[in-house]
Amino acid sequence: MRGERIEMLAARLFGKEDLRVVETAVPEINTDEMLVKVKAGTVCGTDLRMFKNGADGVDISHPLTLCHEFAGIVERKGAEVKYLEEGDRVSVAPNIGCGVCDRCVSGNSHHCKHLKALGVQIDGGFAEFVKIPAEAVVHGNVIPLSDSVSYEEAAANEAFACVYSAFERYGVRPGETVVVIGAGAIGLMHAKLALMSGAGKVIMNDLSRPRLDECAAIEPRITAVSGNLAEYVRDSTGGEGADVVITACSVAAVQQGAFALAGFDGRVCFFGGLPKGRETVPLDTNQIHYRQLTVIGTTRSSHGHYRATLDLIAKGVVDIAPVITHKFELKNTLGAFENAAGAIGLKQAVVFG
Repeated sequence: MRGERIEMLAARLFGKEDLRVVETAVPEINTDEMLVKVKAGTVCGTDLRMFKNGADGVDISHPLTLCHEFAGIVERKGAEVKYLEEGDRVSVAPNIGCGVCDRCVSGNSHHCKHLKALGVQIDGGFAEFVKIPAEAVVHGNVIPLSDSVSYEEAAANEAFACVYSAFERYGVRPGETVVVIGAGAIGLMHAKLALMSGAGKVIMNDLSRPRLDECAAIEPRITAVSGNLAEYVRDSTGGEGADVVITACSVAAVQQGAFALAGFDGRVCFFGGLPKGRETVPLDTNQIHYRQLTVIGTTRSSHGHYRATLDLIAKGVVDIAPVITHKFELKNTLGAFENAAGAIGLKQAVVFG
């Protein structure tokens, strides 16, 4: 490695609410692996849940470097790696499937029963360097990055790819009314895709007026509603209801009330998962039955989704740069988590010089 560094800084989780920026060894790579020098990483809801609740297998003796949303530069590649070159700008899709099961070979490796992910089970991107395992190299997780895409955008693309995966399933047709509940980075990404597809109206709802205003300032075509959402949807659609309702937050009451917002033949997407122990939600299934609603659940994204959204960013079709509202140095990673926990701004990025 250039400079022959043997130590680096990394933000490592040692247990519940125990995140420390520490010195650790620069990973050594085998001949079929890569070492990526990280240039940017972004905080995701998964990172925040792991920080607040702890994570399986992570403790004082087994710390984990967080961050599954990151991008950087190929610092070193093993002799057996036949694509990409040292110095190439890259973005890294974090999900690693086994590669041989039916889900993997059908292009759905993100649903592999043996799935593992950088930043979740394997050391991730809140570090100066990340080792990319051999299976991630051969499965195409490391993706060349266009010069038109910043490292911060490339890092946030992981979240955008997950949104796009859901978008492919619920769809938005020109002129339709779309309701997005949750004025965060994820909600704004859903809104942007809906508007790109010709939605006639995108209604966004959140308890936080400042976050609503921030999303509406970024995307002025959004109609921000902080009051009685059901009443507004009823009045603005002539009593017909919305065509698409997306729960872009992890709140049981939001899921419970989502069906009442949807019109006949509407689609309801449960995008935000619920915390462990609060997964059971009473639902009026007659609303599904009598209005012929389609209920959609989605999680994660495939490498195909990841590459598709990178292409949308590179071509300027969707601008996600404004979604990244705050930037921190690695030594202040905890500040990024505090912002995320306090719903301050939208997407928090950790950037490297």
